[in-house]
Amino acid sequence: MKIKSIRAFAITNPIAGGTYEEAKQQGTARRPPWTKDAEVANPMSRYPRYKALRASWQSKFPAVGVLVTADDGSWGFGTTGYGDPTISLINDHIGPLLEGENALATEKLYDMMSRITSPYSASGLASYAISGIDLALWDLKGNVLKLPVYELAGGAARDSQFCYATGNDTDWHMELGFKATKLACPYGTADGLEALDKNEEFVAGRREMIGPNVELMLDCWMAFDVEFAVRLAHRLRPYNLKWIEDCLIPEDHSSHRALRERLPWMTLATGEHWYTPYTFFEAAKDRVVDIFQADIHWVGGFTACQKIASIAEASGLELICHAGMNTPYGQHFTYSSTSSRWGEFFVGGAPGQPLKQTNNYPGMAVPENGQVVVSDAPGFGHGLSLDAIEGMAL
Repeated sequence: MKIKSIRAFAITNPIAGGTYEEAKQQGTARRPPWTKDAEVANPMSRYPRYKALRASWQSKFPAVGVLVTADDGSWGFGTTGYGDPTISLINDHIGPLLEGENALATEKLYDMMSRITSPYSASGLASYAISGIDLALWDLKGNVLKLPVYELAGGAARDSQFCYATGNDTDWHMELGFKATKLACPYGTADGLEALDKNEEFVAGRREMIGPNVELMLDCWMAFDVEFAVRLAHRLRPYNLKWIEDCLIPEDHSSHRALRERLPWMTLATGEHWYTPYTFFEAAKDRVVDIFQADIHWVGGFTACQKIASIAEASGLELICHAGMNTPYGQHFTYSSTSSRWGEFFVGGAPGQPLKQTNNYPGMAVPENGQVVVSDAPGFGHGLSLDAIEGMAL
């Protein structure tokens, strides 16, 4: 079975389902979601023009769909991001070079894509392109063999997948039955000394809300330097955080080593903005973090995540994919990985809005009481037909 074509195109964001306005009209939304206007510490917080809302400086590129078609008519669908740049890499360079190759040879094809993009690096935007193609190839393989991808990857590692909720609508997370929740940190290095007080007050209030028997984590989204991260970690020690996450600029590996040395007692997590397995190998070698957080749509797809999981397991580390439970792709990987005891579900919908309404994958399971049982439909079980996929195209 040979690859006939690989085509990338802009699509509506598949993890952006029903809007707050729609939920309000339906009578399910009780208040706007925390994402509407919450200030979140971020790498641009040092610049007042863009400080208040991180959406003010992030790109407006649409999501990307990738359709791989084999010579017998079989097909698979993957998704990734960053619009036209990614689409061009796929349609004008990588995709045509894979035509005629064995459509089921995912390991070989991943290696080819990594080498094809080596002149401009398989990291960064090229990694997004590789991810979309790789996920489509795994979906095609599952469709051809009539098996869910998690079975192709070795079978389910557990009966159901434990999930934590990410976001600042903590009361809604508790109502939904999650037993672990992660906060988006409001203030960072750019906010000065008072940021320590404000962050402590914020975390203390949420700990009081959820009590001692729910796990609590803090996402710092590249907004800290080493000094601020160390001082804040010490201030937050009484609140028993399971981990702090993504404190530093991702490429600054010397600072990651310094943070590990200065916080030997704190569980550290990062990696959503790391690309290719090589970066994770270096981090494991130096043991700068305890939990890897690769994003399956960014890091190189299912194949790359398998390699990263092997690195983690051999190093005594854990892999919890970034937003891994928000798409069927991340769900199938997480469900099959012995290195991934937890999964992340980003809750971006309004309090009261059913989780099923917050995504556009009709076949995907959503958490119930903090647990997910992944679809056993062939491929990734996304539930999208070719007509539906074409309907997503912009």
